[in-house]
Amino acid sequence: MNLSLSDLAPPVRWTSPGQIAPIAEDADLPEAWWQAVPFDRACAIVGLPRVADHLADLAMACWGHLLLGDILPLLRLSDPAESERTPESLGRDVVQKLFMGVFERLLEPPSQAAQVRAARPDRPLPEVIDEIFTTLDERQRAIARDRLYAANRVTLDDLAQRFNVTRERIRQIERDLRDHVDGWLASPDAQALVAHVTWLRGRLGSAVPADDLAAAVPWHHEVLKTLDIPTWRFVRTLLTGYEQADGWLVVGGSDELREKTRQLFADGPRPVAEAVAMVAQLGVREDVAERWIEAVPQLRLFEGHVVPWPRSINEKAEAVLAVSGDPLSPEEIQERIGEDYSLVGIRNQLTADDRFLRVDRNKYGLTRWGGDEYLGIREMIAREIERAGGEASISTIVTNLTSRYDVSESSVRAYAGGPGFERTQRGWVRVAGTGGAGSEAAEPYQPRKDVSETRRSFRSRDGRWWHRVDINAEHLRGSGSPLPTGFAAYLGMAPGGSLTASAPSGDVVISWHNQPTMGSIRNVLAEFKAADGDHVFLTVSDGGELLTRFLPGAHPGIPPLARALHLIGYTAPVQSEAEGMRLIGARIGLPDTAAREEIVTRLRERGDRDILGYLGE
Repeated sequence: MNLSLSDLAPPVRWTSPGQIAPIAEDADLPEAWWQAVPFDRACAIVGLPRVADHLADLAMACWGHLLLGDILPLLRLSDPAESERTPESLGRDVVQKLFMGVFERLLEPPSQAAQVRAARPDRPLPEVIDEIFTTLDERQRAIARDRLYAANRVTLDDLAQRFNVTRERIRQIERDLRDHVDGWLASPDAQALVAHVTWLRGRLGSAVPADDLAAAVPWHHEVLKTLDIPTWRFVRTLLTGYEQADGWLVVGGSDELREKTRQLFADGPRPVAEAVAMVAQLGVREDVAERWIEAVPQLRLFEGHVVPWPRSINEKAEAVLAVSGDPLSPEEIQERIGEDYSLVGIRNQLTADDRFLRVDRNKYGLTRWGGDEYLGIREMIAREIERAGGEASISTIVTNLTSRYDVSESSVRAYAGGPGFERTQRGWVRVAGTGGAGSEAAEPYQPRKDVSETRRSFRSRDGRWWHRVDINAEHLRGSGSPLPTGFAAYLGMAPGGSLTASAPSGDVVISWHNQPTMGSIRNVLAEFKAADGDHVFLTVSDGGELLTRFLPGAHPGIPPLARALHLIGYTAPVQSEAEGMRLIGARIGLPDTAAREEIVTRLRERGDRDILGYLGE
């Protein structure tokens, strides 16, 4: 016998040697004997019970969840009922006895007739298989050819009509044919074919392109003369436990193996070579592992890595940045994602999602990388002044900012000489209003309500406040709309003033006469293909850019707490109501320690009746 234990029990081949060795090593057998030593030789050295013990120990320790028929396929022939059980359900002693029974039958001396048959090694297996069907009549062969082993199975009704019998009679003949084949497989005549199927399981692994079965050996393509079908189609029916789905043969359920594969990459991208080795631990052959990964939804081969690739644009952008290892522009991220996402949408998600950090005027990285956030030229100048102790040389500020960020010297000097800063001596500046007693600075407008007390205004993790616009037909027609006083004052406005915010689709003017009013945002909404009932969160950067984040209207079927969170711009699931309330409190300017009563009170004072309604208040 040239078969090793790993040939008889495919999981031995799939499982890492590091897992097998501590359990199956035997002082009386060579290293890695389960692959290196023929099975009958190993049994002759240490005894059949000890070999069965080793396999039973492996089954309990490594494959407790697998069907016994998948661990030792020969068991499906000798004990079909028990082959559908798992080691965990039977216990170690029962499993060992079942393995012993298979091994004893396998090592039984062949009968004289079998020895005569075995003395004809040149006999092709297709010829052996044909003998199963030589005694069948034409009707039995037709049912075998057109139903049992057909690529496209003929219906019972069609066969019944063809042979002028009932559907039940066709079904009975089909059962008799299966019994006939099963009986033959249990006979000595089938030993060579059974050994081939056992070898084939080890060759195919836990997942393989379906075409590999036909190509496994040349004679698989030979046609069975009795049935006029390729031999591999008959062999396929002997590979019990394999499911065919989407062009793959998969042990057990294909959905289960896909999910296990996805879980391997839950922590982020992995280089392809490492990913192949990881997938091989699931029993997928290394030579087909890349193809299997490409066939698994929500995974993608990308720039030499395997990356999680879910539906969310945020997570795709995170994967692109993780593989890059360096900050990228929204345009570069859009190009690398390579799907139909608008640049405006990508830019808005990068701005609103806490996982991303703006590190330059048009560059974003991952927050976990650390580093300073780029806040706009005016804020960066203020930061430089603060780091210098309250005053700084304009030349030093220019050198520092232009060397670190994609900003021009003229822009830095223009901002440093504009509102918000004042000169202290030649070539030096400080933040306006921070000087001594003699300095004077214009007092900013103080609204009746602070932005944190303003309806539909919410703070993101970086401290920036956003205003939610609930889109209606007027917005879509191009009409202007009022802005709350508290939010307008947060943008630095005062009565009588105006602010022009730039956007890729055109400038948006915010003016303040009797009350703050925002001009048309129809072009912005058109970029998002927004509809009545959707939402857009907006704010203005220090550099005068209109920042927007689009959010489709919530599905009416989601729970009330999720509807409330949707209105603050939070769409991820939460583990508890307490977590949801903490998020709402943080978005309206309260500390993490704020109690529910405090949060509800603040929402009521702000006028957020829609959120209160979903919270049952």
